Order: sequence, then C-alpha cells, then structure tokens
Amino acid sequence: MSLRDFLERFRPTGTPGAAATGVPADRAAERAAELEPALNQLTAVQQEAARIRAAADEAAGRLRRDAAREAEGIVAAARERAPELRRQAAAPVLRDALREADAVRAAGDRAAAEVRERARERMPALVDRAVADALRLATGAGAAP
Repeated sequence: MSLRDFLERFRPTGTPGAAATGVPADRAAERAAELEPALNQLTAVQQEAARIRAAADEAAGRLRRDAAREAEGIVAAARERAPELRRQAAAPVLRDALREADAVRAAGDRAAAEVRERARERMPALVDRAVADALRLATGAGAAP
C-alpha cells in the first residue's frame, strides 16, 4: 500500500455541518502518478524516433555519397567518349565539306583549262601584233593602222 492510499483514509467524507479535519489531497502527485507511465513511454518513443532519424540521416548520407561517386563515373565516361562522339558527329560534315571542296577544285580546274585554251588560241595573234608594234616603233614607222 502506498503512502497516498494510507493517507486517503483520513480524508473527510464530506459530511455536512462542522468542519472535518483530514489530510489535504496532493493534486500534483496525483497528476504525476497518472502521467508518469505515459510520459515514460513517450520518452522511449522519442529515443526510438531519434535513433530512426539518425539511421535515416546516415542512410541519406551514404546515398548522397554513392550518387556523387556514380555521377563522377558517368562524367568521366562521358569525357572519355566525347572525342570519339565528336569525331563521329563531324564525319558527315567533313565528308560534305571535302566533297564540296573537290567540286570547287574541279570547277576551278575547268575554268583554268578554258583560260589556258583561250590563251593558246589567242597567243599567236597577240604575239604577232606585239612584234609588229615593236618593229614599227623601232623603225619609226608611225602610228598603228
């Protein structure tokens, strides 16, 4: 039997009339006795929640580190593959540029051949004129006809 139960015996029963003597009720102790088991359970739950949060923080940190390592690996692999991918992407453009350069070169060669052909055709007449002009000037023959 607890002290509280023992002291409850001396409590007035509430009879009308003259004041009765007794032991005053300890409301704070009653509340503490009533709430203490529930609060003790809450303390255990709070400790368990703190443990779960700590484990979750640790798992999240591990996940972040693993994700960072994986991202670094992906970036390293991408950097390693980048030159080859650039070469592959540039290959069609380079082929087209080379094809266009060949076409321009061929057109230039054709134009140069035409100029050489015209020069070959016109050269004898131009040489004859130049020689005639030079001889006329050398002999003092006068103005050209």
